[in-house]
Amino acid sequence: MFWEALGSVMLGLALSWAAAHRLPDRLPARRVVLASGTLGALFGALVTHAALGPGNAPGTLVGAVAVAAVVLSLLLRPTATRRMRRSAATQS
Repeated sequence: MFWEALGSVMLGLALSWAAAHRLPDRLPARRVVLASGTLGALFGALVTHAALGPGNAPGTLVGAVAVAAVVLSLLLRPTATRRMRRSAATQS
């Protein structure tokens, strides 16, 4: 379980770093993104390990990455151009 947790934390950190690097204008502060991705992956590993049982490390890691991706997707904000169009439409 320790290696699964460590692996999921590393994968969550890598995924959140990639998201923060690729979409800096659509995400909050880098520290929040890194923490959310890491904790989401750890939580995903815990839930997946409880559902699948011991001895299924690849499945646990896939579940950890999936939950981390969902958590990071919840942090995304709309693009600036879309936000401007929406505010212009509500003013008229």
